[in-house]
Amino acid sequence: MRPLTLHRLLLQCLLLLVILFFVVVLALKFGAVPVSLYALGRDLLRVVFGQSSGISSDYGLIIVNIRLPRILLGIIVGASLSVAGTSFQALLRNPLADPYVLGVSSGAALGAILALIAEPHLTISPVFAALLTPLGAFLGAAATITAVYFLGRRQGQIDSSTLLLGGVITASFLSAIIMFLMNTLTGNLRGLAYWLMGDLSTSPQKSVYWFLGIGFLAATGAIYTTAGDLNLLLAGEKEAMHLGVDVPRVRLVVYIAASLLTGLAVSVSGAIGYVGLIVPHAMRLLFGSDHRTLLPTAALGGAIAVVFADTLARTVVAPAELAVGAVTAIAGAPLFIYLLRRRLA
Repeated sequence: MRPLTLHRLLLQCLLLLVILFFVVVLALKFGAVPVSLYALGRDLLRVVFGQSSGISSDYGLIIVNIRLPRILLGIIVGASLSVAGTSFQALLRNPLADPYVLGVSSGAALGAILALIAEPHLTISPVFAALLTPLGAFLGAAATITAVYFLGRRQGQIDSSTLLLGGVITASFLSAIIMFLMNTLTGNLRGLAYWLMGDLSTSPQKSVYWFLGIGFLAATGAIYTTAGDLNLLLAGEKEAMHLGVDVPRVRLVVYIAASLLTGLAVSVSGAIGYVGLIVPHAMRLLFGSDHRTLLPTAALGGAIAVVFADTLARTVVAPAELAVGAVTAIAGAPLFIYLLRRRLA
């Protein structure tokens, strides 16, 4: 493992930021209605200088009111899922760990749906009503990862095969409950099928964007404080304890923070699968396995992956749209099979 230097970390993040910038430009330009680079630059400059009122063209409305909020959502969702996947893989010492594979995304989706069901029956302010779905998703994600963790323990140690099987079974069980709710309840819940496959087309309120951003920074910051401990945990819990790692504290911090990240992402985008599996492995190949480097690069890599996948989802069959979760699954499922075969070989 190469020694970490601030210069090397900043250089890696700068490289990914440049790639993210070009992906964002492509996402703003391409879609059912292509936009010229001149019109794109002109309207973005007006937004930067606070002259949004001067944007009256249809192109400007498409860029500012539809595509830009969708891209910002994709950046937060992709970064959240990638950081959650990276931390789960380190803590559980399983390269196949991912919020989607472990059933955490399904638990978050069920929590979000239950929050939507409960919302009409509660007397709360509009601000708290907007935050009710992310809260339900977080509680669902936290309960699911706790259940999967206990299912995966054998004789006081985590068994990777049992953990993976427990996650798959839990995800199937929770998906069955979700299908039951969607088929028995009336109203907008019947339209959740597309959302559950991963969808960024519904822009939340501006207050929710602030909540997502603050929640992401707080949870990622909490996980980053354990980056050095996660490096030691890769050798095993007993070995890490002998080296002075407070394993229960690290486990609690990572479980709560990663569940929060998954809950935030799922509450606004549905269950976008395999992002937390693909991106951490790609970043390890490019930048190494030191979590002090891996966590920030995975966040940027996840943002790039989801924005690019959503751009493909909007353009491949335009003017119709694919679910972004379908695009990530096409790329992620073969990688999952490859990693599974390697692990079982």
